[in-house]
Amino acid sequence: MTPDQNKQTGFDIVVIGGGINGTGIVRDAAGRGYKVCLLEQGALAQATSSASTKLIHGGLRYLEHYAFRLVRESLQERAVLQGLAPHIIWPMRFILPHHKGLRPGWLIRLGLFIYDHLGGRRSVPASKPVRLKTHPAGAVLSDKFTTAFAYSDCWVEDSRLVVLNAVDAHQRGAEIRTRTKLVSARPDDKGWQLAVQTQDGQTQTLTTRLLVNAAGPWAVDVQHRTGFLENQASLRLIKGSHLILDRQLPSEDAFLLQNTDGRITFMIPYEGRFTLIGTTDVDLDISQLNEQLEISDDEIEYLLSAINSYLHTPVSRRDIVASYAGVRPLFDDGTGQAAKANRDYHLKLERCAGAPLLSVFGGKLTTYRRLAESAMMTINSAFGETRPHWTATAPLPGGDFTCVDELLVQLKEKISDISDEAALRLVRAYGTKLFSFTGTASCMADLGEQFGCGLSEAELCYLMAHEYALSAEDILKRRSKLYLHLSPAQKDKLKSWLSAEQDKRPASKTLNQPAKTARQRSEQNR
Repeated sequence: MTPDQNKQTGFDIVVIGGGINGTGIVRDAAGRGYKVCLLEQGALAQATSSASTKLIHGGLRYLEHYAFRLVRESLQERAVLQGLAPHIIWPMRFILPHHKGLRPGWLIRLGLFIYDHLGGRRSVPASKPVRLKTHPAGAVLSDKFTTAFAYSDCWVEDSRLVVLNAVDAHQRGAEIRTRTKLVSARPDDKGWQLAVQTQDGQTQTLTTRLLVNAAGPWAVDVQHRTGFLENQASLRLIKGSHLILDRQLPSEDAFLLQNTDGRITFMIPYEGRFTLIGTTDVDLDISQLNEQLEISDDEIEYLLSAINSYLHTPVSRRDIVASYAGVRPLFDDGTGQAAKANRDYHLKLERCAGAPLLSVFGGKLTTYRRLAESAMMTINSAFGETRPHWTATAPLPGGDFTCVDELLVQLKEKISDISDEAALRLVRAYGTKLFSFTGTASCMADLGEQFGCGLSEAELCYLMAHEYALSAEDILKRRSKLYLHLSPAQKDKLKSWLSAEQDKRPASKTLNQPAKTARQRSEQNR
């Protein structure tokens, strides 16, 4: 069965929001046997969930705010998620230089000791002190920094984490409807009647026993559409911006840098030849939510100043090749500073004329699976049912392997002329699912038209058929990061190919229609 936008109109659960929380809940619900549908007004992972610092981490700095439960749960989830998706989540070492004018060394050592042991079972190397004069990390730092601490967390391909949850949910029977907007929600004695509209203007009425509001920054807007006007969500919108620099770090180690304002800045190896810098914490008014979010000049200066206070060779605006900004919808606990706002999640079940509405506030990538479990406990209770947890041991699509190097060897033996860079990208993106579109190919030419960096017609067809990809932005920014690598001519070629593929579809076909390579079409017409 391929992704589509059709068929059913009656559901047990409808979830609004195609970010990490929404797709996580839909996957969990589908695996428990519920009839479930996800509605996303744009593309999967289009907003907050693709604008993160791309870490699965315990949250070392949260220890300063005594958020021990959140850190413990996050560390436990870090270990769980490593096992479920080893292709898109892997350990990363962080270097924390000791700044003599800021946190004392004994406090950092104590924090790292707690961090190493708070989560129980260890899935990454322990922390240790580092002499920067003999460590590769010292080459990029100013000579005034002589000692540091090394600790471990994990990297994640954030938007792919969202997509894989949606793909798995669909495989378990869920409907995933992207480019579909909730127009209105009316309660009745059986639940909710929902009016929805696709981007081409088609409308439909759906019914559901329970509605989940996982719209992230747009949660208040969804509440308006359901009629909950007096008891609105307590949301605090925090804008976080990142820079991508054309500067390669000397090793695969990332950096955690302390700022004089008490915040921290990450400096992370990114896509081979780049460095990711972030993030900022800026309060955002809800009236600015639908504006095109971009990093501000003040944020650029803040991030450059933060890292230049540590670097041996400073960076400037000339080194910036890209940037992105997103909005974190945090539960408003009344905290003054944005950097200290609560990162924990909050679930709220309400009834409107008897119809149940579950709203999801806050949360972070690392704890999405636990959030989904908590949401399902609430939903089970609302339905008076008991359906057991299952997601802690079920790999995400492509994650059913243990060794990346073995997959790389298999792929290179199969496709003789694939480059090392392209092979690693495919393995890291798809895991074992890469063999779904490489098929019987023995060379890159067998995969159809080529668009650069190993991106082939066969891969594009797979993305369109199974991963809800429709646009060049879906493919280049949210299924990969090839927008940083392809030339303008290669991007134009991709856009032309996508336009031609869309033109080949009958107008009556659904948005996420399976695509076929030129070779497949030729064989079909023989």
